[in-house]
Amino acid sequence: MQVSKGLFAALSLTALASTAQAADEVVVYSSRIDELIKPVFDAYTAKTGVKVKFITDKEAPLIARLKAEGANTPADLLITVDAGNLWQAEQQGVLQPTQSELITANIPAQFRSSTDSWTGLSLRARTIFYSTERVKPSELSTYEALADKNWDGRLCLRTSKKVYNQSLTATLIETHG
Repeated sequence: MQVSKGLFAALSLTALASTAQAADEVVVYSSRIDELIKPVFDAYTAKTGVKVKFITDKEAPLIARLKAEGANTPADLLITVDAGNLWQAEQQGVLQPTQSELITANIPAQFRSSTDSWTGLSLRARTIFYSTERVKPSELSTYEALADKNWDGRLCLRTSKKVYNQSLTATLIETHG
């Protein structure tokens, strides 16, 4: 389920604006790079008149900043690139639950925190790339197939320290035990 930029802005910022009691400005901490997120914020401002002040950085510094700022944080919204980061922020106590009929109506429960502390807005495509000259599609069509001894020493993966891979591994463990 990929959420369009317009729906993304509508869901996240409309819910935010109602929570922030229709403020003239909302403050967003985002781990998305400026060039990717600014057009969404500009479109929201053009449509609503609400200005979006945003600060971008990597997830860990943003979460540390929220923790240090505590109740005095100017942030109204945290946007990260993976639910694993949101889970970490929730575990560190830097998120507040929010109730939104808009979010409840549009985002299935499996894409939201059970405590309403965060909401997923899109899904990551986890694709496998390979050379069709050396690999037959039937040999490598699932992530589970990557565990076959046939692939020992033949894989190029991101480090296991990346939350993307940790989330993928957690999903596979949840699915297969």
